[in-house]
Amino acid sequence: MDIQTLKQRYDIIGNDPRLMLALNKAVQVAPTNLSILITGESGVGKDVFSRIIHENSLRKHVRQGHGLISVNCGAIPEGTIESELFGHVKGAFTGADRSRKGYFEEADGGTIFLDEIGELPLAMQVKLLRVLENGEIMPVGSSTAQKIDVRVVAATNVDILKAVRNGRFREDLYYRLNQLSIYLPPLRERKDDIPLLFRKFSSDVAEKYHMPPIILTDEAKRMMMDYPWYGNVRELKNITEQIAVVETERTITPAILQNYLSYIPTERMPAVVEPGMQAGSAQSVTDRELLLKALSMGQMISEMRQEINDLRQMVGRMVQSNDTKQNMLPSTHYQLPTREEEEFVTPEIIEDDPVALEDRERNAIVRALEHSGGNRKMAANELHISERSLYRKIKLYGISE
Repeated sequence: MDIQTLKQRYDIIGNDPRLMLALNKAVQVAPTNLSILITGESGVGKDVFSRIIHENSLRKHVRQGHGLISVNCGAIPEGTIESELFGHVKGAFTGADRSRKGYFEEADGGTIFLDEIGELPLAMQVKLLRVLENGEIMPVGSSTAQKIDVRVVAATNVDILKAVRNGRFREDLYYRLNQLSIYLPPLRERKDDIPLLFRKFSSDVAEKYHMPPIILTDEAKRMMMDYPWYGNVRELKNITEQIAVVETERTITPAILQNYLSYIPTERMPAVVEPGMQAGSAQSVTDRELLLKALSMGQMISEMRQEINDLRQMVGRMVQSNDTKQNMLPSTHYQLPTREEEEFVTPEIIEDDPVALEDRERNAIVRALEHSGGNRKMAANELHISERSLYRKIKLYGISE
């Protein structure tokens, strides 16, 4: 199959040289049994390339409709991933009332696509390496190995070599998976393809909903090409569909487009003046978002400071109360401290021992709740802290009311 036919069949838009190189490698390696590692950011189409490899291989006719099994390694809980991949026998663990095939056995004779392979736990990496080297799986709870014939295509959006250097991914597994690698460039590195993709997605929406397609002005097109597209093709498709459905105006200007782009690099894009704003006071969406975040963070810091001040005042009052009780005792008479007095600690101990401070605070809250009969508002007033702070501390210390 030639590249142009391949692009039409899988709806691949673009002429970037690195994209063409990736397609050529996928077609050339498809008929082999080599393990493939596809790398690239989220949303670049790694799953599409796994289909290209499988559907152009000799395994495409094996168990039609089930020859390609896709597994997201990052979406399976660590406690069940071994059973999900390799299956289990009846009685292997609590709740295993019957034997179950794993994904590898389901893909026997075909291809298994292990997406987000970089999220695989280290213990499972060892077992996966054994499967790849020996061609055998061991279901959970079984003592008998089972032969399988599976071609592995893996994908990751993390820097896998960095993960190897940091000890988060096994080097031997990396080389076993990476018999051949395919790199898919992010959308911001193939800017000339962005208008082509926009036109394709716009046409699809227009055809689906029987409406005129949207078009970009030259300024809006430049804005689209300068946008970083951290969500890549997936993000571009979503935004194009939103604009096409929501906007009544079919010619999209920068002012319209800005409402749909969550990140605006203001040093490279023209500022859009909102109605009622002076031209000199134009502000980007990013600036407003940063301001809102700063205000929110400032409020959180203010609340934390208030809680700390409340705590200091409460401890100070308790220490002062303790000193008053001690001064009231006759100097010539020694009296054993009461249980409440034993709970008080000196300021020096409070400063040096955080555990003692926490115990002191917890005991004070418990006593206040007992005095108020469980009434939080009354207890908070007694402690001279806010009811919200009291609620947080009740949860923090696990106090039962």
